[in-house]
Amino acid sequence: MKIENKTCYVCGKKPLLKDEIGLTKKLIDNNSKVFYCLDCLADYLEVTAEELNAKIEEFKEEGCTLFK
Repeated sequence: MKIENKTCYVCGKKPLLKDEIGLTKKLIDNNSKVFYCLDCLADYLEVTAEELNAKIEEFKEEGCTLFK
């Protein structure tokens, strides 16, 4: 699901998915003006995209409003 018209700060992917925007806010800064796609965020945090997808599902199960 697409939201707004945000672009990945690193690779320029556009538009970002709502989960990519939510994950950037959750893991970097809730007030962030810079956003990352899943792959670039994984590189930045030195984890895998699969690990980030698992965290997204975990946050959704917890009811985090950034992922609704």
